[in-house]
Amino acid sequence: MIEFPHAELVERAIAPARAAELRASLAFERYALLDRGSYEVAPFVNDRTIVDVLDHASKRLVATGARVVLLRAGDYLLARHDDIHATIVTRNDSRRCFELVLDLSPAPAAAEIHYRRRGQVFFRVPCVPGSLAIVERTATVTCNHTYVSKLAPAEVVRLIVQAVVR
Repeated sequence: MIEFPHAELVERAIAPARAAELRASLAFERYALLDRGSYEVAPFVNDRTIVDVLDHASKRLVATGARVVLLRAGDYLLARHDDIHATIVTRNDSRRCFELVLDLSPAPAAAEIHYRRRGQVFFRVPCVPGSLAIVERTATVTCNHTYVSKLAPAEVVRLIVQAVVR
């Protein structure tokens, strides 16, 4: 039997007003290494929000890092810039790793996150404001954030929390 990594989507994990408040508090820097991604990124240190995000998981998790990614028209984030995957592959640690992605976007957009196991998409996360994706990360699971079209400009804001099982 093949055991697939855990993946789930939680709706309404954050109120729209709280998401707007968090977006307003962030200071982004541009990241543009074209063979890996083109987007803006901000560190995230709001411990209360991180704890709230972790509380949605069915497992007891502890955060190991967090950042916010902002994608606008023409932006993308390729699988080869998948920091979590690179960390899992290079470390010698048996703890189970998870990625929690809280959508802080002001409106829905045609910009998905694709989680792949051995190259095949097994979980698609749509851009739905307020939703939370919880995905187990293994050495065979990578992810990418799809291109935000210049024809339908949007602002996609995602809080990405890396966590391990306690």
